Amino acid sequence: MRLTKHHGLGNDFLVALTRAAPNETEKLAKQLCNRRTGIGADGLLLGLPGGDGADLTMVLHNADGSLAEMSGNGIRCLAQAYAMANGTGPTSLDIDTAGGRRSVDIDSDRSEAQATVGMGVVGPGPGVHDEILNQSGTSLVATADLGNPHLVVAVEDQSVIDLETMGSRYEAFYSEGMNVEFISIAPDDTNIIDMAVWERGVGVSEACGTGATAAAVCAHQWGLVGGDVQVNMPGGTVRVLVQEEPILIGPVTYIGAIEVSI
Repeated sequence: MRLTKHHGLGNDFLVALTRAAPNETEKLAKQLCNRRTGIGADGLLLGLPGGDGADLTMVLHNADGSLAEMSGNGIRCLAQAYAMANGTGPTSLDIDTAGGRRSVDIDSDRSEAQATVGMGVVGPGPGVHDEILNQSGTSLVATADLGNPHLVVAVEDQSVIDLETMGSRYEAFYSEGMNVEFISIAPDDTNIIDMAVWERGVGVSEACGTGATAAAVCAHQWGLVGGDVQVNMPGGTVRVLVQEEPILIGPVTYIGAIEVSI
């Protein structure tokens, strides 16, 4: 099986454009994504044939083998893999995910590209547990549903958060898992968010596209930012346009290709 590796702001994925999912994909994802004994990645992305007008169907397994409904960085990586494999140049794609259909515009089929993703309608999420409200010491806590679940917590300075401890602690309150974003607003610019993210199925992550979108939407609802938001993460920066169906804009980078025997 041919795999290509891509990353969106350090959030890296192995991508396979294939007609059908391989056997035991969960086990395969754990093997391939292991950073010591495998190739190493945050997830394994399958680009399967699309149906009902879609160009592709995205199936994403996290590094621990679990399924993820949606990934804002991952879908940009899948779009780049498709564009490069087909020599499309700039192109627009409709991609079905477990969280719904998403539109992606990518500006080139080169190894460095920018992609714009329509993130769909943002739902309210499963709700904030009382224990989290008590532990966080802030009322600015909310959940959001972008096809996958997010918990957004506003803090004075996200850079001092013990992400390994607090992310796993807050996620443990949710039986289906939870992506957790700690955000702070830049003191000199109300359109900039600094964010640290704990990603379900991965752990501490360099970046999260759906998380950045959730953070921007929640911060906008709290009156902390406007409608055109820059989200800074350890891996880099994305832009989020907050509207009924938010838009995520960010880079994607091709790393290389490898043939694996499965």
